[in-house]
Amino acid sequence: MNDVLLLSRLQFAANISFHILFPMISIALAWVLLFFKWRHNRTGDPRWMGAYRLWVKVFALTFALGVVSGITMSFQFGTNWPGFMETVGNIAGPLLAYEVLTAFFLEATFLGIMLFGFNRVSNRMHTVATLLVAIGTSLSAFWILALISWMHTPAGFEMRDGVAHAVDWWAVIFNPSFPYRFVHTLLASFLTVAFLLAGLSAFRISRGDETPAARSALRVGVIMASVFAPLQIAAGDLHGLNTLEHQPAKVAAMEALWESRAGAPLVLFALPDDERRENRFALEVPYGAALILRHDPDGELSGIDRFPDAAPPVAPVFWAFRIMVGTGLLMLAVAWAAAWQLRRRRSVSATTRRLLTWMTFSGWVGVLTGWYTTEIGRQPFLVQGVLRTADAVTTVPAGNVAVTLAGYLVLYAVLIIAYVSVVFHLARQASTADAKRGEPKAHGPAVLPSQLAGEHAHG
Repeated sequence: MNDVLLLSRLQFAANISFHILFPMISIALAWVLLFFKWRHNRTGDPRWMGAYRLWVKVFALTFALGVVSGITMSFQFGTNWPGFMETVGNIAGPLLAYEVLTAFFLEATFLGIMLFGFNRVSNRMHTVATLLVAIGTSLSAFWILALISWMHTPAGFEMRDGVAHAVDWWAVIFNPSFPYRFVHTLLASFLTVAFLLAGLSAFRISRGDETPAARSALRVGVIMASVFAPLQIAAGDLHGLNTLEHQPAKVAAMEALWESRAGAPLVLFALPDDERRENRFALEVPYGAALILRHDPDGELSGIDRFPDAAPPVAPVFWAFRIMVGTGLLMLAVAWAAAWQLRRRRSVSATTRRLLTWMTFSGWVGVLTGWYTTEIGRQPFLVQGVLRTADAVTTVPAGNVAVTLAGYLVLYAVLIIAYVSVVFHLARQASTADAKRGEPKAHGPAVLPSQLAGEHAHG
């Protein structure tokens, strides 16, 4: 059973890690596309349509991979975690259905108009289609995060014969952690897309593409990053205080706090030892954790000792949290440095362009480590205080799970490499096309079917 549990957890982690990368781009990128379209409609400046042409292709590719990986991931509820739907299916099932009915159908229907309706519908209808796709991506995030948040802070339900039944859907959806997690996730999406925009545009400019479309996209990405990075830090702090109230064991793991105490230090670096329940080579700031979490240097924090049979593994949570914070601080520093350069001389230095290019997908690092902090920190529960992970796992032989896990890992590695390669190929292709025709034209199809098919075949 232990082998099946470990392998099933690894398989779900691999699937969710791959899947989450793409919604975290498509959610915010849809709104960026709407901005590009609005700017073009308002000013008639062809640079905005040039930016739209490139980024709608990136959106289409991202959306396709997100849908496919999401379907694959959902199968695991039945194959690997039958106890999950048996216990809380009355709540999880409707929330997932609401996501399909209110969001996915909206996205899928109007995405076709976005991609192929440029010469077939009016400009106003095309803009409305872009708006509805953007609304659909955010609605999808709303319902999925409502379910995920409920799993962390369940509310509005009662247990009958070991099965959860909703008694207040408002409380189920707007559970205690949902507002914080929803805002934190949306900000993460916009920050991820900001660096994707800035990084890919910096790559184009470094290759000699000085077209207005590339420079405008770079400016938009840098401004987005410089605004959303500090907002994300503030939202993360509020989310952390909410977690302290409802999931103190997770916070204890994040801070590697083994013993409950007043005036707990902030551990900057350590090697947490789960067996000895101690931190080796610890570098600490006295009273730091108490000051941050309690706003009182003498405030008391619960340690792992208060959760003898319900504490998460400390080391992975501790390190994932610090990598997430470090990535966020690096993004803030780079964004503000680039914004300062744009303000002073309306361009960024070659060094900053290289740095932005290397950080094109840095948002993914923050997203994944934040996700690991959240999800590993909930262990040993699937639904906090209601359903333990070990009680929901499949009885399928461990060998079967191992084979499918290996297949997933190989497939996802290939797809990630292909996705990143195609995105940079699209950037090079856009630079070549803009160089040949000069300023991008104001009218014409955003994406031709033959272009889309050719790009997907290349990927």
